Amino acid sequence: MGGPCFAFYVSLLLMLGTQASAQIRYSIPEELKEGTVVGNVAKDLGLDITSLTDRRFRVVSGNKDALFEVNQNNGALYVSGHIDREELCQGSGACLMELKILVENPLEIHYVIVEITDVNDHAPSFPEKEQTFEIGEQTLSGRRFQLDTARDPDAGTNSIRTYTLTSNEHFDIDIRQSDEEKIPFLVLKKSLDREQKDRHTLLLTAVDGGKPQRSGKLNISIVVLDSNDNRPMFSQEIYQIEIQENVKIGTSIFQMNATDPDEGSNGEVEYSLGKTLRRKNNTIFELDKLTGEVRVKGLVDFEENDVYKLDIEASDKGTPPLTGECRLIIRIKDVNDNPPEIEVTSLSNTVAEDSKPGTIVSLLSVMDKDSGVNGKIILQISNDVPFELKPSYKENTYSVVTKGILDREQVSHYDITIKATDCGDPPLSTFKTLSIQISDVNDNSPHFQQNPLHFYLVENNLAGASIFSVSATDNDINDNAAISYHIVREGTQNDITSFINVNSENGHITALKSFDFETVKTFTFTVVATDSGTPSLSNNVTVNVFILDQNDNAPVILYPLSSNGSAEGVEEIPRNVNAGHLVTKVRAYDADIGYNGWLLFSLQQVTEHSLFALDRYTGQIRTLRSFTETDEAEHKLIILVKDNGNVSLSATATVIVKVVEPKEAFAASDVKSATNDDEDNNVTFYLMITLASVSALFIISIIVLIAMQCSKSTDYTSKYLQETNYDGTLCHSIQYRSGDKRYMLVGPRMSIGSTIVPGSHANTLVLPDRRRGSTEVRKIISIH
Repeated sequence: MGGPCFAFYVSLLLMLGTQASAQIRYSIPEELKEGTVVGNVAKDLGLDITSLTDRRFRVVSGNKDALFEVNQNNGALYVSGHIDREELCQGSGACLMELKILVENPLEIHYVIVEITDVNDHAPSFPEKEQTFEIGEQTLSGRRFQLDTARDPDAGTNSIRTYTLTSNEHFDIDIRQSDEEKIPFLVLKKSLDREQKDRHTLLLTAVDGGKPQRSGKLNISIVVLDSNDNRPMFSQEIYQIEIQENVKIGTSIFQMNATDPDEGSNGEVEYSLGKTLRRKNNTIFELDKLTGEVRVKGLVDFEENDVYKLDIEASDKGTPPLTGECRLIIRIKDVNDNPPEIEVTSLSNTVAEDSKPGTIVSLLSVMDKDSGVNGKIILQISNDVPFELKPSYKENTYSVVTKGILDREQVSHYDITIKATDCGDPPLSTFKTLSIQISDVNDNSPHFQQNPLHFYLVENNLAGASIFSVSATDNDINDNAAISYHIVREGTQNDITSFINVNSENGHITALKSFDFETVKTFTFTVVATDSGTPSLSNNVTVNVFILDQNDNAPVILYPLSSNGSAEGVEEIPRNVNAGHLVTKVRAYDADIGYNGWLLFSLQQVTEHSLFALDRYTGQIRTLRSFTETDEAEHKLIILVKDNGNVSLSATATVIVKVVEPKEAFAASDVKSATNDDEDNNVTFYLMITLASVSALFIISIIVLIAMQCSKSTDYTSKYLQETNYDGTLCHSIQYRSGDKRYMLVGPRMSIGSTIVPGSHANTLVLPDRRRGSTEVRKIISIH
């Protein structure tokens, strides 16, 4: 039964208060057969044999292989496995096994001690069957040679008791006691003579104390060695040679030679490297023990070691062997096998663009593991950069300095390639690249692409809305390129800039009021762009703003005079007038300019179309034929005056024409002329002033516009003029070019002889074509 069950029963026994009974001891020899009865343990314990089965009488053992069991029928303890004392117990002490006997109802546990006694079941044995000794013939008597010790696992008297040696005249046996072990020694009691006998064979026997005794044997061979009285000799105590580094592995570099005057094996020489040889040397060179040839075994590196010293021994094959020594000194010649090395001692990765020439950027040191000329180094910058090398007071130490003016806006980054070349043959080179960033300095003012700037703003703009923007660039970066804008204000009472505002961040310009072309046609202000550098830099731009006209003024009738919101006049003409007679002239003006101010007259309503004609451009009313008796005496003409804006504006005038007899007409004309002369003179004067002002402003605007367009190369369509569907030849025009287009601006003066047929709504001006001799309609507003 296993350990956990046993622990359970022990605890149960303690709980019930039952005590373990007496202890019994048995003694048996090892190697008993299985089934052998050790003793009747039930009887010895005083147990009822008839109740053993019911009480589950058994041996409790924790071992997997139980060596003992009990018979529940008769209570006998018997052997159930192979018992080997040497396996169970090491050493010569008592070998005891404790058995636990358990019964139940009531629960009892008993301890039985079984002593395993030794049996001489092992014979002494030696680790080897034969042992050989080489002893020189000149060895003095009394010399001791330790023999192999025999082993016997048995204990007590069954272990090894003594050693015996076969009888001879030269050797004897001596036994030394060491603790429980006996160590045999072979003792030379008489000198050997190789000439009489060169080999002796002996037999050593180890005997134990068992009955019967057991023994083991060891064969001993004694080889008598010849006397060797001459040692090998080298011709020199020190040899010196010179080789180049990087010699190929396996190359023979020297031949050792030692001589020995002895004959036979005493004169045969073998070579070996001395024990004082450095361990590193042993991995680089090797020595052939038979020929004495020294060969390269590993890498020979001058930079690691420029000289090697090998101690070499020459031994003959005598007995005992004699040796001779010498030293081989190997000097290594340098080869240019190491490129220069560049070490960056310090490096400023960032250099300000305003650094003065001579500013130190980096410190370098160079070295070459080679020596002599092979270690001399030439250092240079191999690419074209504004930097140069300056040697330091210390050899092979250099500084990289600036040699010119740096400009980050031109080049913001440099890769400086340093080349180091030694003076070997062939030379070896090394390259090192230094990456240098040029840091920004606020050395660039904000820049406007164009100065002055011209902007066109249509009148009646929305107050508070952005009308255009200015933009400057700065070649610097970060804060040095962060631009803010402001307007230079004059501070006067009529300063137009008080109505203009600029966004300081993006340059968007906002009009705080709506502009009227008829009041302000152009104005100029200055915008300053300032960067955020320290100190800050600024630049300004002049902004010319041209207000573009919109058709926001309706025509105003000057004659006939307006009263009560309408213009109406009465004209009397004789009945006998001929065709083409000037009845009257409708006069009007428009505060707008260009097409917006170009007025066209048309008959909106007439009582008789065959009698009157209206000049479309001058407003003159003339008769088309003579009056007849059947014609009405009063005619009403409603004249529509409209401008040429995209969305045209208009006004109307009413003219009442009364046809009178010639005498009445003359009388009326005399009376009327007196009053009309003054009125006509005043109206004409005001009309002339108005037309002169409008024409002057129009001509100035056109000249400025033409000058600006001619100076520009960009192609854009003028907002100032818009193409209308007008056909005809104009007497007064101004041509200008914008990009690849040519434009013609039409003035207000028209041909005197141009007429419009009454009732016609066409905008066609009919003029004679002098080149072709015929009349045709031509469109000349824009020429591509």
